[in-house]
Amino acid sequence: MAEIVGIRFKRAGKLYYFDPAGIELEVNDYVVVKTIRGLEIGRVVIAPNQVLDSEFGGPLKPVLRKAGTEDIERHQELEKKTAAALVECSKLIEKLHLKMKLLSAEYNLSGSRLTFFFSAAERVDFRELVRELSNRLKVRVELRQVGPRDEAKLIGGFGRCGRPLCCTSFLSEFSPVSIRMAKEQNLPLNPMKISGVCGRLMCCLAYENEQYRAVRNKLPHKGQTVLTAMGVARVVGSNILKETVLAKVKSGAVMEFSLDEVTVQQSEGS
Repeated sequence: MAEIVGIRFKRAGKLYYFDPAGIELEVNDYVVVKTIRGLEIGRVVIAPNQVLDSEFGGPLKPVLRKAGTEDIERHQELEKKTAAALVECSKLIEKLHLKMKLLSAEYNLSGSRLTFFFSAAERVDFRELVRELSNRLKVRVELRQVGPRDEAKLIGGFGRCGRPLCCTSFLSEFSPVSIRMAKEQNLPLNPMKISGVCGRLMCCLAYENEQYRAVRNKLPHKGQTVLTAMGVARVVGSNILKETVLAKVKSGAVMEFSLDEVTVQQSEGS
């Protein structure tokens, strides 16, 4: 058995696992760990727990220590420094005529490494920009290009629902979203109405898709013949949220029936 602790470096960031290394930790404790970017501060979101060794491919990196007052103050100071770094980077981007949109920047805890995040329509040759930034800021610089969804996650904002974006609030990983999900939920297929601020299909289309699919499978399909209290009728539609069927009866009127008020007639030979 191995002991693991779950840590996030951002509010809705990806979850990473570390070895608590015998340190007593609780949820919401801040810790210092070593990553590929150097020392970083993270927040415990899953308390130390024992799991089978086979669940992880190899040994986990250890938690170095609980974050102390000095670590927290250092982290806050570096966050303030990023504002000046962003200004400097923006000036150089304009000077070098690079077609890229600067989004944010992050220092590691030691202040030895600075990562800039940007978006661009095409690949950008930013080698000269990295050299200039390294010389001016006296720090190791890394530039990372992100896609539209990650751009929205970094910048934040509000969705058409009026609430903060899911990706900045709680959504740690992006799930595939398809136009078929909108079709199954009877949503308008107008891209302007089913796309988020990132320009991609809204992530929330996936939240209730399985429920819509399960209810749709229970309801008679359009065109099927059903038996109702008003006689034989033909299904012309349905209301998935209410779990009701719209059926055209013999008189020509379209009536709404609950699922338990209709019986699907089997076709001959079935």
